[in-house]
Amino acid sequence: MNGASKNLAGKFPDYGTFQLIALVSMRMLIGWHFLYEGVAKLTNPYWTSAGYLQESKGWFSERFVDLANNQSALGLIDNLNQWGLLLIGLALLVGFFTRTAAWLGILLLALYYLAAPPFPGLEYAMPAEGSYLIVNKILIELAALLVIVVFPTAHRIGLDRIIYRKRFVEAA
Repeated sequence: MNGASKNLAGKFPDYGTFQLIALVSMRMLIGWHFLYEGVAKLTNPYWTSAGYLQESKGWFSERFVDLANNQSALGLIDNLNQWGLLLIGLALLVGFFTRTAAWLGILLLALYYLAAPPFPGLEYAMPAEGSYLIVNKILIELAALLVIVVFPTAHRIGLDRIIYRKRFVEAA
């Protein structure tokens, strides 16, 4: 084991094969989901977040509705949403700046959750595809991204491996 490997081993946890496969699979599946959603929104000329924001319920609903009614803000939000989903997804999929991508994904999902929380008494015009009570697929994916932040894998399987190896070789 060379000096760079020792430094790398001390900075990141060492996983068993099954743990590594499970964590990388989860990272890549979430990455694919984000990437696909971003591409689907970018390639649909009629897509806008206006309906989602206008249907907002909960603590920040007034702010979300105001954003939906402001055309210049809505254009910016739509672009940030489309490109954010695409770039976060791509970064997670290939393991590039993974922790940053995961934190940005958590932020984006938290905004989605706050715009349409599945709380008792809140009803939306668009029915959900399931019956949710507080916990929905957005919150579950947010929690999974938190696992990716806490248990990083891209230093072993991903483009971050190149970044970290180079950084530790220079430090050694």
